Amino acid sequence: MKKVAVVGGGPAGMMAAIAAANGGADVTLFEKNEKLGKKMYISGKGRCNLTNDCEPRDFLDNVVTNPRFLYGAVNKFSPRDVMQFCVSRGLKLKTERGNRVFPLSDKSSDVIKTFAKEVERLGVKVCLNTPIRSVECQESGVSLTTITDIVTFDGVILATGGVSYSATGSTGDGYVFARDCGHNIVAPKAALCRILCRGAEQLEGLSLKNVCLYVCRGGRCVDGEFGEMLFTDDGVGGPAALRLSSRLNTLDLTDADVCIDLKPALDEATLDRRILRDFAQRQNRIFVNSLDALLPVRLIKAVALQSGIPLDKKVNGITAEERSRLVAACKRLRFPCAGLDDVEHGIVTSGGVDVKQVDPSTMQSRLHKGLYFAGELLDVDAYTGGFNIQIAFSTGYVAGKSAAEEE
Repeated sequence: MKKVAVVGGGPAGMMAAIAAANGGADVTLFEKNEKLGKKMYISGKGRCNLTNDCEPRDFLDNVVTNPRFLYGAVNKFSPRDVMQFCVSRGLKLKTERGNRVFPLSDKSSDVIKTFAKEVERLGVKVCLNTPIRSVECQESGVSLTTITDIVTFDGVILATGGVSYSATGSTGDGYVFARDCGHNIVAPKAALCRILCRGAEQLEGLSLKNVCLYVCRGGRCVDGEFGEMLFTDDGVGGPAALRLSSRLNTLDLTDADVCIDLKPALDEATLDRRILRDFAQRQNRIFVNSLDALLPVRLIKAVALQSGIPLDKKVNGITAEERSRLVAACKRLRFPCAGLDDVEHGIVTSGGVDVKQVDPSTMQSRLHKGLYFAGELLDVDAYTGGFNIQIAFSTGYVAGKSAAEEE
């Protein structure tokens, strides 16, 4: 019987342990926290969006970094497989907007209990409060050093996560272990995070729907995203910002602007005609009090200031050139970009173990037999909607199954 160790008790680690045990291996799961699935407790705002009810090809369309690497894994253990796994073990599920799958109870703890019970049922030895100090690859296997012992296994699966939300135990241990074993680490960066900008502090808490959020540099649009956004104390967040941030984190944002098209459904000529109609109905008002039908109240001053039109100017005195500047402010409300939020505050970590050095069909290291990787530790990440936890489940399943079966 093969001896397999899993380092990390999150979704990837628990699934790897389950798959390896189902494959007939003698499995030990090491977790440095006091309980399994600690980061899962806060996922989905405590509800745990555990997957997305979609086909593998749609899943891959939502992977930002290295989707081709995940092709085999998501087809071997798909979103429907995750759902079936949970339902067959008594966890009731529900599907919400955007095909997001949650436990019916809205409690992430119920998802964790489902996986933890299966780990226990299969006889996996779980070592809580047991940090791994080092990993060493040898001819005879892979050795793990704990505080008290050195143990050699036929296979070791590293599923230690990234560096986001370090209070949950994601402190980058796996990067050290992988690097010590000769693996390249793509520099960790925040993914699904706020985009920082200056000058929007007064708008904190304002949510906008059906807008286009984009980043410009040198007068050119770098990238953009349509949807809902939220002003924060030092930038912008919300679904559109989170998705956009995952594509911006490899770019140089020096001298860039965060821009918002407040009326993406209207071209400039149509918007100008709309403003003319509003002005005709409010011709005796001052400018700053004339935009209530066009914009949310809290946004009026910011747009008015960027238009350069005197706030107290009578509407009936506004020129065509000034109106053109107002149209531009509505279509390109600008705030100087200050970069992305710190990796600690990203929902997931982008970067990690270079997938060129990992066999996508087994998740085994191409450098060392018996060493496997799964989950957020790998240089793969996706949009929100349950896709990142699905990556953890799929890669964990493949790694565990392979570790139990590989000769």
